[in-house]
Amino acid sequence: MNLSEFKEKALHWANQFDVCCFLDSNEYKDQYSAYDFLIAADVQVELNCNHGDAFHRLKEFSETHKSWLFGLFNYDLKNEIENFKSKNLDYLDFPELYFFVPKYLIAYKNGNAEVLIGSESILHEIEQLCIPLNTDNEKLNIIQRLKKVEYIAKVDELKSHIIQGNIYEVNFCQEFFAENAKMNPVNTFHLLNRISPTPFAGYFKVYKKYILSATPERFLCKRGSRLISQPIKGTAKRSENIKEDDLIKLQLKNDIKEQAENVMIVDLVRHDLTKSAVKGSVKVDELFGIYSFPQVHQMISTISCELDPAIHFIDSIKNTFPMGSMTGAPKFRAMELIEEYEETKRGIYSGSFGYISPNGDFDFNVVIRSILYNSENQYLSFQVGGAITHQSDANLEYEECLLKASAILQVLGR
Repeated sequence: MNLSEFKEKALHWANQFDVCCFLDSNEYKDQYSAYDFLIAADVQVELNCNHGDAFHRLKEFSETHKSWLFGLFNYDLKNEIENFKSKNLDYLDFPELYFFVPKYLIAYKNGNAEVLIGSESILHEIEQLCIPLNTDNEKLNIIQRLKKVEYIAKVDELKSHIIQGNIYEVNFCQEFFAENAKMNPVNTFHLLNRISPTPFAGYFKVYKKYILSATPERFLCKRGSRLISQPIKGTAKRSENIKEDDLIKLQLKNDIKEQAENVMIVDLVRHDLTKSAVKGSVKVDELFGIYSFPQVHQMISTISCELDPAIHFIDSIKNTFPMGSMTGAPKFRAMELIEEYEETKRGIYSGSFGYISPNGDFDFNVVIRSILYNSENQYLSFQVGGAITHQSDANLEYEECLLKASAILQVLGR
């Protein structure tokens, strides 16, 4: 059985349970990734809580259950970190913090599948599984929460805050949604992952709620005593013409506006990491790296530090959350303006999901380029956005949003 067939069968197998998590690198080579993919299914024990003392409870949970933990951090945990309130609409209703110890865990690395939790017989069970015939989703009526003229007006207002010196940069997002949406989550994820394979892709089912993610971005990972963050800021479309594509890539690398966006977030991440770092250990390993994905080129920087032994690894996550690439600078004021100008709660969008290993290493993505679905109320949503700076052109920012939405719109038949 080839790798793609095994992954497809494994996800269908895992999806029979109320809770499962599939993390897929799509064979991108990454010096920090421990596995090609991980698939965790069913629940031994779980933690589900809202902001207040969520990070403290996760710390206790991780100390009590020194096992593999899979879970998610909702963007609105910011309300615990900075004492904010969120009053915007939320039709998805994801948990704010959810972690579970799986009954079954399969890891795939260097061409071999290994059962880390559970019986080896589940590999045979997966191999023998008959994948159901594909069932097309019903036609979806996808609506933009903001009209183009409304989006442009809000961007111009945010730029006025920049001119006044309130902020330097803010990540502003808009929602696309569909009501009465009937969707096959597993089949839709496989299509998304085929059209837009990315190194931090994933599928997370929490009872009746689903994350189908083609995210290219790592939020934070821990390897031994080292913390690594890789924010993305800077996007350019791909071209089928090789020479033109190379030129676009070079233009992105040398684009002053994109570099300015990126370096502001690099500085923010450096500041956030300092809260958890051994003094003097924070460093920028790569600045303005250009990486190519099927729809876009991205500018990605890498920042790392040594974790202070006195800091619990859960606190290192709290100290950097929410991620700088999805907030802005200064972070506190940017989050206030996000709450004021965006129409809906972000919820799990621009949050994170991933795993914690028994030895305290972890790897978490950034929930972007993701379809979010509540099968109970049949509400489907995805959001796209970008960094607004003094140099931003509102029309171009709008076009960049549509570029980022293109793979999802293709998957959903638009």
